[in-house]
Amino acid sequence: MTTIGFIGAGHIGSTLARLAVHAGHAVVVSNSRGPETLVDLVAELGDGARAGTPQEAAAEGEIVVVTIPLKSYREVPVEPLRGKVVIDTNNYYPQRDGHIAELDDESTTVSELLQAHLPESHVVKAFNNINFKMLHDLARPHGDPERSVLAIAGDDAGAKKVVASFVDDIGYDAHDVGPLAEGWRYQRDEPAYADLYSADPPGTWPPQSSRRVDEAFLVEQLSRAVRYRDM
Repeated sequence: MTTIGFIGAGHIGSTLARLAVHAGHAVVVSNSRGPETLVDLVAELGDGARAGTPQEAAAEGEIVVVTIPLKSYREVPVEPLRGKVVIDTNNYYPQRDGHIAELDDESTTVSELLQAHLPESHVVKAFNNINFKMLHDLARPHGDPERSVLAIAGDDAGAKKVVASFVDDIGYDAHDVGPLAEGWRYQRDEPAYADLYSADPPGTWPPQSSRRVDEAFLVEQLSRAVRYRDM
């Protein structure tokens, strides 16, 4: 059993926490509003879960999931995450996060920003390109022929191996896209983002139905990625 820390407990964070507990992991969930606001979630998750502060989630988690609005990434605690594997689920939405020059000119990527903030951690980009409902609905046991594949990217091979194992635990296969710099291939507006896992007609919101994505289809969509400056 691994302890998974969550910095952020919104739709993606809480869904991942549910899947992690179901897979037999312990979780420490946190948000910006305090542990007392997570009482209901912890009660739902059961004995394997507790609420804490972001500092506590970072300190106690063997793997730590950062799943907060990108505009708040500098608030992620640095010291307790030294040497740890950190999963980054973030996406850049200028209307929410404000404009970030390095992302606007595409000189870096979302997860590289977090890696720069956490220079002694091992950041892996995952779970940013799937809606929380689809993430829940498409989870399948290991070996199930209806399993879907999720993309991961990171600069540390060992960290990616750890994250791939966690992805497997919660019901998915993992496809290694390469270093963090390649994470743009499944960022917002790319073919491998969000709608990839939807069986709904284009423009349907909120999502109503999910579809399996195999590795070949994921790789095809990743190969179709185009930089914003080239669109």
